[in-house]
Amino acid sequence: MRDILEKLVRNEISIEEAELVLRSSAVDEIADLAKIDVNRDIRKGFPEVVLAEGKNPSDVSQIALNLVHKNGRAIISRMNPEHFTEIEKINEQGISVEQYTRARIAILRKSDFKVIPNVGKVGVLTAGTSDIPVAEEAKIMAEEMGCSVYTSYDAGVAGIHRLFPVLKEILLQNLDVLVVIAGREGALPTVVSGLVDIPIIAVPTSIGYGYGGGGTSALMSMLQACSMGIAVVNIDAGIAAGSIAALIAKRVHK
Repeated sequence: MRDILEKLVRNEISIEEAELVLRSSAVDEIADLAKIDVNRDIRKGFPEVVLAEGKNPSDVSQIALNLVHKNGRAIISRMNPEHFTEIEKINEQGISVEQYTRARIAILRKSDFKVIPNVGKVGVLTAGTSDIPVAEEAKIMAEEMGCSVYTSYDAGVAGIHRLFPVLKEILLQNLDVLVVIAGREGALPTVVSGLVDIPIIAVPTSIGYGYGGGGTSALMSMLQACSMGIAVVNIDAGIAAGSIAALIAKRVHK
């Protein structure tokens, strides 16, 4: 993009030609595997994320390599052990591979790629330890968008005394937005929203069994929350929650 703008300034290309080049470079096709949105970060404010779930491990590796060559970074989500094994085979000079097995995420970076930090501050809070994988998705996504992230895990309403020191710290941190994650009956976002003046992104998780299990009860509870100031994403949608939270936090300080 910088090269195109420099050519435009030097009057080497017309406005129409620059527009055409930018449009054509917006989507990068990898044979018949995928169409990668290489300019999403510039256009939308958050990076392209490759969903590994349901994809052949070798295809995921090829897509990620193409993306890192184009953008300097590739984020892969919802990986299984076979995906991690395939990604570990990547041994290209100047490309590092970071693996976050708990979050089921891998990040490929060129050696010169740096996340540009901003002053946005996101909090990530879970009801239970079982919710941490989804929380780590949200945390990593917000960090990859340049925000600083405060986390506190296992502070659910089953032992509500655990919550109050956390809420005090949240207020002291002066956070811009909270991602609050819970399974089972999904009560934590409602309780937190009733006690703080911070916008909340609620994330139901698939933790829970029996009637209303698999996240159904948590999702319904969050949608029916009587406390105002809560928005809800889909079950286990940590990536979505992290990106929304970071966009809000960045926008607050823009």
